[in-house]
Amino acid sequence: MQVVAGNGAQIPAIGLGTWDLRGRVCARIVEQALRLGYRHIDTAQIYDNEREVGQALRASGLPRQEVFVTTKVWPTHFSPPDLERSVRDSLGRLRMSHVDLLLLHRPSTRIPLSETIAALAHMKREGHARHIGISNFDAALTREAARLCPEPLACNQAHYHPHNDQRPLLEACQDLGIAVVAYSPINRGAVKDDVTLAEIGRRNNKSAAQVALRWLVQQGVSVIPRTSRLERLSENLAIFDFELEPDDMAQIFALGAGRGGT
Repeated sequence: MQVVAGNGAQIPAIGLGTWDLRGRVCARIVEQALRLGYRHIDTAQIYDNEREVGQALRASGLPRQEVFVTTKVWPTHFSPPDLERSVRDSLGRLRMSHVDLLLLHRPSTRIPLSETIAALAHMKREGHARHIGISNFDAALTREAARLCPEPLACNQAHYHPHNDQRPLLEACQDLGIAVVAYSPINRGAVKDDVTLAEIGRRNNKSAAQVALRWLVQQGVSVIPRTSRLERLSENLAIFDFELEPDDMAQIFALGAGRGGT
């Protein structure tokens, strides 16, 4: 599996997002994804499915060290005591001793970032997370978080797809050695109606969604498309047997020009 590097972390280039997947549906999709070859599963406290993600990983029979597991701390738990307590609760639901990547889910104006980021780093030092990072932080706040954090930040998880230009954020993360992981990389399915992506896909015998995912991966971005359909799991994974030409990449960048942000 191709990986994306971020300050010591080796993040699989494609993973499964589990937002809005719950109960037996979540467990079934995650287990099937792992059987197909996915090795990155993304969850979060607010998704209310950490327990099912852990169950699916155990049901898959894969050794724990073969699967890169991400979870995220919700802002209501950003005070240091609450953050540490909530992380232990997450690990209890997952039935894991640690996660591979622990993220702050989004910025908060209620708790000073310096306090929250220090508590996040403490979770890494305590062995509860192999790597730490942030999510939904813009370029300026990413630089501030990196400055404040006593441990290297491995990742910024961002809303990034062909219709949302994140190049300023990408540049900031590259400067800091931080990997970018794109959530909603197919714009919640909207890319299928994009004529430019469809035409590029036709030339490559791929779907518009596969083109969008490939465009991101060719930028060195990891992707975590979410799906509840088993047939989509295989389609999303089949993006490593073709390459977009420079003109194709430029056309896709043009789709999101002037429409960027977290």
